Amino acid sequence: MSATATPTRRRKPVALATVTLLVGLTVPALTATPAAATTTAYDSTYYKNAVGKTGTSLKSSLHTIISTQTKISYSAVWNALKATDQDPNNSGNVILLYSGVSRSKSLNGGDVGDWNREHTWAKSHGDFGEATGPGTDLHHLRPADVQVNSIRGNLDFDNGGSSVTNGGGSKVDSDSFEPRDADKGDVARMILYMAVRYDGGDGFADLEPNEKVNNGSNPYIGKLAVLKAWNEQDPPSAFEERRNQVIYDTYQHNRNPFIDHPEWVEAIW
Repeated sequence: MSATATPTRRRKPVALATVTLLVGLTVPALTATPAAATTTAYDSTYYKNAVGKTGTSLKSSLHTIISTQTKISYSAVWNALKATDQDPNNSGNVILLYSGVSRSKSLNGGDVGDWNREHTWAKSHGDFGEATGPGTDLHHLRPADVQVNSIRGNLDFDNGGSSVTNGGGSKVDSDSFEPRDADKGDVARMILYMAVRYDGGDGFADLEPNEKVNNGSNPYIGKLAVLKAWNEQDPPSAFEERRNQVIYDTYQHNRNPFIDHPEWVEAIW
């Protein structure tokens, strides 16, 4: 498979008020199913041992597939994010998670007005810190505004709360964080990637989603039902798909399967 191959996606069917039937053409029934099945260029190669499976069998197969990856250092994450999260309309900027702001790549750091490295799966949930592996995995590391990142902290994900200052519509309360609508699916698919990739077998904690908030240092993040709903509400965007491809082609050489196949969320959980 060429490194520049782009997944071919069959989008969710859209209900049509009027359907024109062409002579000799069989029109499939349109059904309202969650996260309609997708087909990608990687199904016969990268995902060949996972296609057709469900439940724990699918999760196990995906874990084996995505665990083959090139790991990078935490310091290398800075430059990687400048490539993975580049603003498609301004090559000198990155798009920040949660706020959606486009900010100069050069403003990476720890001061007000800078962007830093957000661990979407909070690094205290499982206590992996910045260790090479879960602490440096680009599939859940995103650039975020320093202040917005601090407000999110290590909170679990749930609906509700008050608006985050300069958060682009994100909300926060005492025990949870709700990203802006445009990032909800991204967050869900990043969290669930981590749950499949890190299962306790490589010296790190077994990461799992659950239905709770206030998980603290336990290796869990909630709420699963909310994350599943966000996966449905906010399908993968062109930005998210490009990001997955850059990580695969240039850095880790593994993929987030839930970007390629968002219906696999429901198939597993």
